[in-house]
Amino acid sequence: MACIQSKAQNDTIKYLFAGHTYQFYTHGDKVDTRLEGLDLSAYESIWLGGDVCSEALLEYTTLEYIDGLFNLKHPNSHWTLGNHDARNANWKWLEEWTGKKTYYTSHYKGISYMVLNTTLTPYDCEQLDDQYRILVNLCDTISESSHLILIMHHCLWEGVPGLPEPSRYAQSNLRYFSFNCYRPDATFLDEIYPRLIEVQKRGVEVILIMGDMGAKKIDVLSDDGIRFLGAGLTHSKFQTPEELEKAGPDWLIEFRHVPVKRELEWEFLNIDVMVENQQQQ
Repeated sequence: MACIQSKAQNDTIKYLFAGHTYQFYTHGDKVDTRLEGLDLSAYESIWLGGDVCSEALLEYTTLEYIDGLFNLKHPNSHWTLGNHDARNANWKWLEEWTGKKTYYTSHYKGISYMVLNTTLTPYDCEQLDDQYRILVNLCDTISESSHLILIMHHCLWEGVPGLPEPSRYAQSNLRYFSFNCYRPDATFLDEIYPRLIEVQKRGVEVILIMGDMGAKKIDVLSDDGIRFLGAGLTHSKFQTPEELEKAGPDWLIEFRHVPVKRELEWEFLNIDVMVENQQQQ
């Protein structure tokens, strides 16, 4: 079992983003075995892009297992719920374990974060409106942070100028997702994206990360200069070499943060190469 320790090297802190991480053909209680076996001690915290296990909150022991891998209680660990995480309810377990709602803002070493719950629907009206108010308030007040990072599971950004169609890379496309209950047309494009543009104009670099992907990656600037990233794992679904070759590599995203310089860089890492390199050490 991997263990994460808080550690900075040469004033550079590393974080790892992993999306769609569940291991296929299990009882729903395991992450991809490649990720499970990686030594994650070089990363101060892990950002989970959802669908962590295929039945992540069905059993309390699965939550304990996930925490043992990714240290969910670290102040800069994040988990945005995917449909596989959310569908068994039991969200209260996660909230009590981490001390956070399933949507929240946080601030860590000069960076502001908003973790979205994109599994909310109008039936969750109170939470949906609360998430909207929190996000709007963050966009309206943020000023000192070097970056604003939004972490989500589902793709919400169809129609953003300069971005390719989600059908080319995302496993989901919630183009009609409404961010509040009193305006059903309050989509990401109409209601949220303009606010992010204003944040960017104030000198805060805006980055959105989406986890509902597999065997693909995306790193694109919109026409307004906002960064959109995404990556995920799906190889455990495929059972023949031909299927794996056709699928392409699975990706993680490594972030390198230098708080004193207000710098954040990232790199896509092929998880199979990471496993191979670790085995050779």
